[in-house]
Amino acid sequence: MLPSFVMLDLETTGGNPVSDRIIEIAAVRLEEGREVARWSTLVNPGRWISPFITSLTGIDNAMVADAPCFDVAAPRLLELLDGAVLVAHNVRFDHGFLKNEFQRIDIDLRVRLMCTVRLSRKLYPQHKGHGLDAILRRHGLHSSARHRAMGDVNAVLEFLALARGELGSEHVRQAARELVSGVACVPPHLETALQEVPDATGVYLLYGENRQLLYVGKSLHLRARVMAHFQSDHTSGRDMQLAQATRQIEYRRTAGEIGALLLESRLVKELQPAFNRKLRRAAPLFAWQLADQADTRPQVQLVPLGDLRAGLPERPYGMFTSAKGARQCLLQLADQHGLCARVLGLEAGAGRCFGQQIGRCQGACCGLEDPRRHLLRVQLALAAHRLQDWPFAGRIGLNEHDPRTGRTDIHVFDQWCHLATVRDESELHDALDTRTALAFDADTYQLLRKRLPTAGMKSGRGWMQFDSARRLSA
Repeated sequence: MLPSFVMLDLETTGGNPVSDRIIEIAAVRLEEGREVARWSTLVNPGRWISPFITSLTGIDNAMVADAPCFDVAAPRLLELLDGAVLVAHNVRFDHGFLKNEFQRIDIDLRVRLMCTVRLSRKLYPQHKGHGLDAILRRHGLHSSARHRAMGDVNAVLEFLALARGELGSEHVRQAARELVSGVACVPPHLETALQEVPDATGVYLLYGENRQLLYVGKSLHLRARVMAHFQSDHTSGRDMQLAQATRQIEYRRTAGEIGALLLESRLVKELQPAFNRKLRRAAPLFAWQLADQADTRPQVQLVPLGDLRAGLPERPYGMFTSAKGARQCLLQLADQHGLCARVLGLEAGAGRCFGQQIGRCQGACCGLEDPRRHLLRVQLALAAHRLQDWPFAGRIGLNEHDPRTGRTDIHVFDQWCHLATVRDESELHDALDTRTALAFDADTYQLLRKRLPTAGMKSGRGWMQFDSARRLSA
């Protein structure tokens, strides 16, 4: 099939290459179609083997108790792999475990890969299933040791011998060579050709079975970023799960990086992909607002950051995802700065607060500290959480242009909120005339804080400001 390859199979304590471990290794090395070495060993994983794995593989804790640890077995495995292509059924799984095991002993495994699931699909495209059980059934093959490492190695070798007999050795050899490449780690079940993804700026969407959205990401170079999902060394089980679950890929171009960031954030919040953890804040946000008068009790009030048609509340501090989180933050600041929890509205009752009784409050609750001084100290304590006021009189736009495609996008913002992204002047006028409610979004706020020119609008390349008549200002 290939000039030199090692047919390998692993049994493991589970499916996570980071937290699970190898319990059995089997490898057969072939040179020019001739078997030159055969080796298998149980491996002590250093952890408990679950009853489920034992029922599946027949390997229990007693069997591996005296087996070598991976670092002892590793030299023999490296000897077998030297100069050969690593071949396995769903090679991503085995390669991910080997990479992590070798990394634990400070060895960077570098080996070319070839997947026999992908080879089966390439050789027998008329069939739907290409898992090992499906292959054995359709070709009438039998394995007496299924889910044991050497038993599965022998089963795949039988399949390869049968394929050579049915399709010819040269046909199988050519198909295998085409799969030994930089994209050999792509899951065999991936229905979208990676070549279809452009080398452009934009957002990509990874879908699993039944069009379940798994992940939304963005990149300046979509194709390279998507390929990285399938060529990584899987330092986490979550990465491997995502790669194995992905069936289809879609993409949406943007004219620039800001457009990609905005689109990614919106799609994650709207569609809630299973593997996205960041950008999923869809809950209402809250901020603390200082009282106008020092004698007001409490001196701070929790206000929602919701509809901002009237702008941000005056003197807002923080972007909290819950009232409980806001209170916890304020309690910590009160403790750190000796503020009065009762004056802040965090403690009920009258007279001296508990903090003053134990020497942590300077007495704003009982007349020992001037309320104006206390309010000033509250403001200083909250200073790091202060939200910046919208620095413009009205709506602004950001112009992004991609010279490679000729695409131009204008992103319209007001009060730290993203109103719309438009492509032409007609769409721009519609966006400027729209009276849509402004929903505050923490991610857009942080994005604009980083991107807005510090020296004023006219110094910012690509930025534009609109006057009250919805025209570009001079």
